[in-house]
Order: sequence, then structure tokens, then C-alpha cells
Amino acid sequence: MKAFLTLALVSLVFAGPSILTEDQKEVVPDSAIEYINTVQNLWVASSKWVKGMTKGEAKKFATLSFTSESLYPDAEILQAPRNLPWFFDTRWNFYGCEIPILDQGQCGSCWAFAAAETLSERVCIASQGNVHVVLSPQYLVSCDAKNYGCDGGYLGEAWNFMRKGIPSYNCVNYTASDSQCMNTCDDGSEMVLYKAANVQAFRGPQSIKVALFTEGPVETGFEVYEDFLSYSSGIYVHTYGGLLGGHAVKIVGWGVSGNVEYWTCANSWGTGWGYEGYFYIAFGQCGIDSLAYAGRAILPPQ
Repeated sequence: MKAFLTLALVSLVFAGPSILTEDQKEVVPDSAIEYINTVQNLWVASSKWVKGMTKGEAKKFATLSFTSESLYPDAEILQAPRNLPWFFDTRWNFYGCEIPILDQGQCGSCWAFAAAETLSERVCIASQGNVHVVLSPQYLVSCDAKNYGCDGGYLGEAWNFMRKGIPSYNCVNYTASDSQCMNTCDDGSEMVLYKAANVQAFRGPQSIKVALFTEGPVETGFEVYEDFLSYSSGIYVHTYGGLLGGHAVKIVGWGVSGNVEYWTCANSWGTGWGYEGYFYIAFGQCGIDSLAYAGRAILPPQ
């Protein structure tokens, strides 16, 4: 009888509810979605993309390394050709140069995606719409030795690397892994490289606006909090949850809604996230406009 009771107690212990670690907890539970949508009306949270994702899984999407020191000189805040408008979007003002929303998958390569996407659109703009190319984030992930591949990186180092040139996405396809750096395309053909020159750092809204207005998108980094993963629409402001880490995105424009100024940004989490892959974020939120980068696109010789 005593042995039976002992066995029963042991079985009860092992059958009881497990205690989850912090990383095993759901990053944005339904209760948080309800809270976010109740306490503010600037943006809408949804569970459609983040449902069931743990905090540990979410951290893979926030691997950008921050530094306030720039490898490049700060851009002078020059007066734009005319007064800057209250609304601007490179997708419309440089029509035809927008590239599709991409998906970094489970690799922490946001730094490479935002850099390659920014230079891609600047290549098109510099060519006056004659050269359309999507550049390869995988080449940065595999070959940029100053960064950490799928474990993150620095914006400034990415732009430093792109001064040497990067090939097209079709040349080096994305594998979402730290694959070996190659000096030929996947099919063995010779690489055609697109380069960045005159790389500059842009600090603050005015500097970033002038850069967007005159030469096209910029790459920026910001702090990602748990609630950001649930963003669906509207102008994001941090409302709920702890800091996950840093993230890099491409800024493509700005605007004003009511009395709230916002940036329009392209993410690299696929079209199923946010507003078909894009999002709006209020000026100054999470360091979004503290330090951005871009360089002039150099086209390969024809």
C-alpha cells in the first residue's frame, strides 16, 4: 500500500503543469493584444503573425547591434531644393524603383536585408529608373566578415562592405544561413557588383528627410519591443512589453496624421506581417531616427 501511494505521488508530480522559462512564454498573448487595442488608438495589434510565438523565438528577429559612433561623417543638414512637403514617399516620388517586400526567415539578417534593399532602390533612382535590380542580402550575410551573419550585425559595417560591391539576389540567392562566401554566382557565372560610395550618417528627422527627398531610402536601426511583433496597422508607438533587441529596416517616407508625424518603413518579415510588410512609426519612437545610413549608388560599367 505504501509503495502504491509513493508511486501515485511520483506520477502526480510528473503529470503536473510544467513551469515555463521566460523564453518559453508567448511573446504577445491574446490578453496583451486586447490591452494594446484598449489603451491607445494610434495603431492596431493583431495575433495573425505572432500567434504562438515564444519570447525566445521573437529574439531572433531583433539581432541588430547598436553603436552611437558612426564610421562615416554625419551628413550636413542642407536645405532641400524646395521646402520639404508634409508627406513624401519614395515609392511614389521615384515611381518604379520600389522592390518587393522580402522575408529574412529565422536568420537574424535584418541588417543585411535593409542595407541591400536600400542600395537596390538607390541604384534604380541613380539610373533614372533604367536599372532595376534586387541586391543580395545573402552575399552580405556570407561575406561581410566584420558582421555576424545570422547572429546580427552593425549598419555602418554593412555599408563599409558595400563600398566594395554586392551582386544581385538572382546571382546569390538567399539561404537564411551562414553559408560559405563565394566569388562567383550560384550558377558559376561572373558576378556583377553594385557599389555604395560617399556613405554618410543621418541623425534626426531633418537630415533623414533631406536624404529621402534627394537620393532615396535610408537604412536605420531601432529598439524592438514585444508589442511591435503584433503590429497590424496605424502609427506604432511602444505600448506593451519588454525590449527584445535591435532591428534594421528601410525608411521610405514620412507623413503627418492629425498632429502625429510618422515614418513609413519597409520591414523584412514578409508581406504577412504589418501592412503588407510595411509599417508606420511615430518620429522619435524607439530611436528610429537617431542614426541612419545610406550611400550614393555606383552602377557597374556597361
